[in-house]
Amino acid sequence: MGSIQKDKEHPQEALPEIAGYKLVRVLGHGGMSTVYLGQQLSLGRNVAIKVMRPDVVTDDVGRRRFDNEARTVARLDHPHIVRIHDFGRTKDGQPYHVMQVFPRGHLGKRNLTRDEARIRQILEALLSALAYAHSRGVVHRDVKAENVLFDEAERPMLTDFGIALRRGYGSRVTTAGMAVGSTAYMAPEQARGTEVDLRADLYSLGVMAWEMLTGSLPYQADDGLSMVLKHAQDPIPRLPPHLAHWQRFFDRALAKQPNDRYSDAQDMLQAMHKVPHAQQQPMRAAIARLRSRFGAKQLAIAALIGTVVIGGIAILYRIDQRNTEKAFARMMSGASPSENGASVDGIDLSRSAPVPDPSDGILRGAPESAAQKHIAAAETQLRSGRLTSPAGDNAYDSLMLAWRTDPSHIALPDASGKLLTALGTEADRRLRNGEDAAVRDLVSRMQRLAEQDRARGLPAMVQLRKRLGDTLSSSMAQAESRFDRDAAQKVVASAKSLGLDRSQVSELQTRAGSIAQPGDRVADALGDMTLVQSGGDKLVAIARGTVSRDEYAAFAKLTQRKPALCREKASLLRVLSPRTWETPGFEQTGGASVVCVSWQDADAFARWQSQRTGHRYRLPTSAEAQAASRSSNGKQVSEWLGDCGGGNCGRRMTAGRSWRGTGGARPLDAARGYDDVGFRLVREM
Repeated sequence: MGSIQKDKEHPQEALPEIAGYKLVRVLGHGGMSTVYLGQQLSLGRNVAIKVMRPDVVTDDVGRRRFDNEARTVARLDHPHIVRIHDFGRTKDGQPYHVMQVFPRGHLGKRNLTRDEARIRQILEALLSALAYAHSRGVVHRDVKAENVLFDEAERPMLTDFGIALRRGYGSRVTTAGMAVGSTAYMAPEQARGTEVDLRADLYSLGVMAWEMLTGSLPYQADDGLSMVLKHAQDPIPRLPPHLAHWQRFFDRALAKQPNDRYSDAQDMLQAMHKVPHAQQQPMRAAIARLRSRFGAKQLAIAALIGTVVIGGIAILYRIDQRNTEKAFARMMSGASPSENGASVDGIDLSRSAPVPDPSDGILRGAPESAAQKHIAAAETQLRSGRLTSPAGDNAYDSLMLAWRTDPSHIALPDASGKLLTALGTEADRRLRNGEDAAVRDLVSRMQRLAEQDRARGLPAMVQLRKRLGDTLSSSMAQAESRFDRDAAQKVVASAKSLGLDRSQVSELQTRAGSIAQPGDRVADALGDMTLVQSGGDKLVAIARGTVSRDEYAAFAKLTQRKPALCREKASLLRVLSPRTWETPGFEQTGGASVVCVSWQDADAFARWQSQRTGHRYRLPTSAEAQAASRSSNGKQVSEWLGDCGGGNCGRRMTAGRSWRGTGGARPLDAARGYDDVGFRLVREM
């Protein structure tokens, strides 16, 4: 989806036809694709379907970018990177991707200038995503606000890897020397069209961080060329005074030369953690702002002058204190102050009573609340992760004791808010691990703590319910993708035990009841499949028909695979009149079952489809083939299986009766083809 935007200028257009999906309406248009809201018929869920525009399909660069995104994202499995659920061709041959719907929009539509904590959360998530991608040899090259989407749980998700650079796949998916990316966020070396590495992504993320903090881009220009020049030539701008504690971070993030930037995402994350929080650490933030404004040398000089001034004041105070002590000593010894002319600061001690020191009231500490020690203990326990255990030495027990001791203590609401956040995170983690009893205990404690400060506590509980609901919805999606109805029913049971809203429970029940079972038909990019059991509780989908000549021809053409011979090795006809899948010795239509392919050919076809679609395809086992009904196209054929023949994997088993009258399990040479043997595929769920 990425930079796909709603576009009213596009005329009403016919919706593409895609097997297994019902397209509802256009969500937006991009530079080379259109995104539609669709419904996946097998699961009954809404999805976003990105279809390459017909005018771009004929463009080799555009088609390679589109395919590059699918291949790249298929290799990445990270909680903050958008996943591609499916990939294939429409009825008219246009490439498409299927993704999750993101109804909460992209980062470019949000104003976060007053929420520094949220900005830090987003940057942490994106740095984690980039670190993962970079570790797998992928450089995004188009990191920008429009390519950061938010899911229902408000998690930032990095998308649009269309121009990503993959290790081993060349430097650019464009004409050599041409810059790719978005100029407002583009690193100088990327703008020049030279080689880039992961530090270009970190530069772009630095631009995005600046934009989130200030509400505007670091450089302003009227056109793309001017913007590129500013990134390459203009000095790094200065932040406004209230954000100056971030300046040192950006001085490295936006450095012109890659070697002057952060070395990797982890390095950048550690630097961000060192930037003081303006609200939580005001003194550190103030020092950081001074350092960014005056520099370390000027601050050292100022500190030295301050030390001298304070030392002088201390010396004068000590001299004055000694004079006072001498005057009081003479008075206590019986000497007449007036006779000795004793006075202090112009006060005649013979005529005046001792003047009380006004600093006593200031220096004398206010009485400490009895709750203070419990709050301090809770903060220590919270930092060490002791949320609810061990008994008597955990943050929850300490704060509840503080509430009972002095509910008016000014620090209690903030401390309780921090603990509620930590308990909510822990409850979510336990729920993902299936620890329902522990989650119920945590939720119960949160409710009791929330009752102490309803103004903050009740919104925290609402947020917790939503968070747990999102986690259960995600668990349900995993069960749906595996067609695991038992796991889905456990999700429903968890939702009930945690007291989720009836509407949430009802939705989960509906989704659990809709999960397909063995024998049900499911849609796939390669055609209809049937769910069958494959040992234990595992389900796989097996194709209802064999692979056709046309399907195999496309594979052979793209991979340049040489055809296997289809006669006995000792046969003279193998030389005089060779037979292959193209010339099997009898007429076939394009939709007929391909024959004269070896087991090795069939296995290579399965691996090619796996790489192309991101799913895991293979040849069926004997048990899987028996569990599904057979359907050949044209002449009846036997089918290659994945099983080895009698422990010898140079020979592979076949199953089913063929047009030659042979049937049953036959071990055949895996390296040659047979004119009565075809194959079909199994998709692992």
